[in-house]
Amino acid sequence: MHNEKRSVAWSVALVTLLGPALLSQPARAQTFTVLHNFTGGVDGALPSGGVVFDAAGNLYGTTAEGGYTGGACADYGCGAVFKLKAGADGWTLNPLYNFHFNDGNLPIARVVFGPDGTLYGTTFNGGTSGEYGTVFNLRPPPTVCKTRFCPWTETVLWNFTDRPDGANPGRGDLTFDAAGHLYGTTVIGGSYGGGTVFELAQLPGGGWRENIDFSFGEQISDGFSPWAGVIFDNAGKLYTTTFDGGYYEGGTVVELVHSAPKWTENVLHLFQYGDDGEWPYGGLIFDQAGNLYGTTTGYAGNVFEMKYSGGAWNLGVLYRFVNGQYGPVTSLTMDRPGNLYGTTETDGLYGNGNVFKLTLSNGAWTYSSLHDFTGGSDGGVPVSEVTIDPCGNLYGSASSGGAYGKGVVWKITP
Repeated sequence: MHNEKRSVAWSVALVTLLGPALLSQPARAQTFTVLHNFTGGVDGALPSGGVVFDAAGNLYGTTAEGGYTGGACADYGCGAVFKLKAGADGWTLNPLYNFHFNDGNLPIARVVFGPDGTLYGTTFNGGTSGEYGTVFNLRPPPTVCKTRFCPWTETVLWNFTDRPDGANPGRGDLTFDAAGHLYGTTVIGGSYGGGTVFELAQLPGGGWRENIDFSFGEQISDGFSPWAGVIFDNAGKLYTTTFDGGYYEGGTVVELVHSAPKWTENVLHLFQYGDDGEWPYGGLIFDQAGNLYGTTTGYAGNVFEMKYSGGAWNLGVLYRFVNGQYGPVTSLTMDRPGNLYGTTETDGLYGNGNVFKLTLSNGAWTYSSLHDFTGGSDGGVPVSEVTIDPCGNLYGSASSGGAYGKGVVWKITP
């Protein structure tokens, strides 16, 4: 079982219990559009991290492969960061940066905007230490660029070394606190080899200092291999999931509480391979009431909710997928009315994944598939989160398919 879980996790990185009030309905008519077909050249290939918006409505994202194909990147390319800008003739892609292995390789997570307005992200491996990954920053050119292709300047903020500082940051977004410190996770490494929650603080004279807030794997109940990022609650506590570990080896939901000088872990849920699911690959989100939502991926997968009541967090399954071999592998997205959106890796009518919506009405959750990927011109295997613009349009990426078989960026207009 251990080896099976590992193979699921690594393959994704590179590439029923239904509640009584839960209803299912066919997909409504949606307008699905491919915004960009990746070619495997300087624009990249295998987009898996999803996209984010800037204030002007431009989209930014990463590709795990493509880009520079020389040296250590000769086989598949070391990945790229791109920008998509809407215009009268459609969306135009500008490659912002191509990785060269020593500065990072295989960026599988989204980039995020920091408090300074520049981009921050991680690469799964590469860096000066070899295969352990990096944290990087990208800044735009100091002067206005007069051409369509305007490369940005990369700075590696941290090169991971495995132990004790962690190795291989996974698919989770980086998170900033109010002081401007960066938080993220690594899948392996740390003091006990089970991965870490790390914190990066900028030094007054330049450079960054890392602190390991928590190392997984000291005890079996800790969980290990956190592929997702962390989120904060209003009290400054951190929350994340671990793909593996726990007493039943089905993964965990954990809370980290800071009490100077260290962070203390509370395990909120141990997945048991039962009705609650197993292998939470994606991360967590909060609703306005402070409830947590997440997904599990193993054996079809599910969408779950955790509510705090009676001094404990209690998990309930909102929806269990039944068609796909593996379900959601990323975090959910919630819109203003409280509806949930996500993607699956191999669910949908054609087994190439889908974009789904869970609608809450009068206490009942209704499932609908917004788009079923065919693996052809529309793309396939969407392992990215869903991004919503102010008009309610949905955006994301599919890691395969498209005109060149290298993946696409897509948009769904309700």
